[in-house]
Amino acid sequence: MDAETVVAVCAVVIAVASLAVSVYEARAARQHNRHSVRPLLQLHRGRDPRGAKRGIRLTNTGLGPAVIVSTTLTLDGEVIGAWNRVGANRVRDGLAVRPNVVTFSETETIATGYEEFLLSVDSYEPQAHAEFVDLITRRLCLEIHYESLYGGENYHVALRPRSGAEG
Repeated sequence: MDAETVVAVCAVVIAVASLAVSVYEARAARQHNRHSVRPLLQLHRGRDPRGAKRGIRLTNTGLGPAVIVSTTLTLDGEVIGAWNRVGANRVRDGLAVRPNVVTFSETETIATGYEEFLLSVDSYEPQAHAEFVDLITRRLCLEIHYESLYGGENYHVALRPRSGAEG
C-alpha cells in the first residue's frame, strides 16, 4: 500500500466516525429536548393544606404541559364514561352533599404547575362527608392518559379504589 491509499483510508474512517458521532449527538439532543418538556400528572386523595377542602387533586409536577388524550371514569367497577361534566354529574348524583367538580375535555392541555381539586367538598367534616369519603376512597376509579407536546408517549395516571376506609 502506498501513502496515498493509507491517507484515503484514514480519511474515510475519520468521515465515518464523524458521521456516527453526529448521529449519536443528534439523537441525544432530541431525547434531551423530549425530557425537558415531560409532564408528570399525579392524582391524590386528601385535604388542601391551606384550608378545609378535601377530595381528589390533580397536579402536574413535570417540566412541561400535559395534553390529555383520554380519561376513564369507573364507579363501583362499572365504566361510566370520561371525566367530563356528564361523568362527574353521574358520580355525584344521589350524594347527600353535592361535591364541587372541575372537569376538562379530551385534548385539553394541563399547564406545568397545575394544581386543582377535580372532585371536592369545602369545609370537610368527617360525619357530614362520610359518604363522599367512601366514594373517593372505595368506589371511584379515575384514569387519565396523556402525552407531552411531542406526543406519542402514552403516559397515564390512575387513582384506584382502596380496600379500607380513610378518615
